[in-house]
Amino acid sequence: MIKEAIQYIVGLGNRETFHENGQTFVTGDVTLLKEPRPTEIEVSTLSALVHYAKSKFDGHDNFLIHVVSPTQVRLMSPTNNDENRSIWVEANALLPTINYGRYYDAERFNILLQSCFELNDDKNILLKVVGNIKEEDVKNYGDDGVSQSVTAKTGVAQVADVAVPNPVLLAPYRTFVDVDQPESSFVFRMQNGPECALFEADGGAWRLEAMDNIRDYLALNLADEIKVGKIHILS
Repeated sequence: MIKEAIQYIVGLGNRETFHENGQTFVTGDVTLLKEPRPTEIEVSTLSALVHYAKSKFDGHDNFLIHVVSPTQVRLMSPTNNDENRSIWVEANALLPTINYGRYYDAERFNILLQSCFELNDDKNILLKVVGNIKEEDVKNYGDDGVSQSVTAKTGVAQVADVAVPNPVLLAPYRTFVDVDQPESSFVFRMQNGPECALFEADGGAWRLEAMDNIRDYLALNLADEIKVGKIHILS
């Protein structure tokens, strides 16, 4: 046992490297030495990713862009001799926190709408309803469990029952700021307090639209590189 251990230790110092099929191996318990890969650069906008792709800063100009999700895009190299890719740049969108399905008091909900959603007609309607609501019970009417009415100001000194819009078409910030935020349907509900909540109601279809918007943005801003085959987009 001692002799075998000594021979093994001596053998460790006599290992050599050799090359085969463009790859590097070590003699002994033949181990593949994988090619080094760079640490990816993390950015928060698509414009930063585009700028790097055009810059040739590290001497490369042949890339695959993978639109992973509405909030993540990767700029990658072709496969190396080990059939691995390097991720040169990873873009992750910076997004506000919106808790769908959670009830907010009227003031917090008003702030949420103004700060986390793009302006459109339904947003304006919700702001008017929420901003003028009286602190009274939320009234339900109809038998379908959808329609609601609330007591809200309708003039300088008047109050009346106002129908709450439902469903509503809104565009929250949920993808990169470089592209248009996709609109989708939400169920808007109120309860005593008064408190307000939004529930997603499009089955996640907005994600496909957001990824299409990202692909179109990249295709437009990298048109020359795509034309000559230097960049390919996978979405």
